[in-house]
Amino acid sequence: MISIIMPAHNAEAHIQAAIDSVLAQSWTDFELLILDDCSTDETVALVQAYTDPRIRLYMLEENLGAAGTRNYGIRQATGRYIAFLDSDDCWKPKKLELQRAFMQENKAALSYTAYDVMSPDGERITGHVDVPESVTYRYLLRNTIIGCLTVMIDTKQTGLVQMPSFKGAEDTATWLSILKKGYVAKGLTEPLALYRKGNASLSSNKFQMAKHIWQVYRKSQNMSVFTALTHFPFYLWNGLVKHLRTGGSVKLVK
Repeated sequence: MISIIMPAHNAEAHIQAAIDSVLAQSWTDFELLILDDCSTDETVALVQAYTDPRIRLYMLEENLGAAGTRNYGIRQATGRYIAFLDSDDCWKPKKLELQRAFMQENKAALSYTAYDVMSPDGERITGHVDVPESVTYRYLLRNTIIGCLTVMIDTKQTGLVQMPSFKGAEDTATWLSILKKGYVAKGLTEPLALYRKGNASLSSNKFQMAKHIWQVYRKSQNMSVFTALTHFPFYLWNGLVKHLRTGGSVKLVK
């Protein structure tokens, strides 16, 4: 089974589209864990309106933030595979089916896919993010090519995964911690997810993201200033290319 982790905080505008994209999956053996992080809008009511038994809603008693919320969900998960979907993004209908088969074929501990970028209203595709067929630890240090909404992890290989509390870069720190053990992430080059551009999340602030990545280098990966500086310019360039070129395919440098 695949356990899907969906954190939500004041997500009433888009969470139904996210849930519906999960329920439309061709692969049906999944559980959708929705973690409400102290919303003050109609998020909980919208989720409670669904009657599908595969949906499990958890209403957190205190605000845990992105990493803490995902970690709580992971600890409740019962599936071998863990996938992540934010409450303002969506998946294409064969995402789970194709990615699970891809992981089994490649014996991958961590996989990701290409994805399309949609407008804030979700009405049109504004860009596309290509991905390489594989990503090593060193490669990932230099870019942000792995989109959290596309990731699937085989916990039979990795064991329990918990995200460090690096605000705004906890997902990248997590992928790095897995790859640092010697795993190579495998990429499905078909776009299977839809990222909503222009949301109000921390990741939309590129200056803040750069600061968070530097923190990951120094604190999570225990790099010296010199070693961090050898990777940081590549990260800055690739991050700029990825987020500003929304009218076509994105190509990254190694």
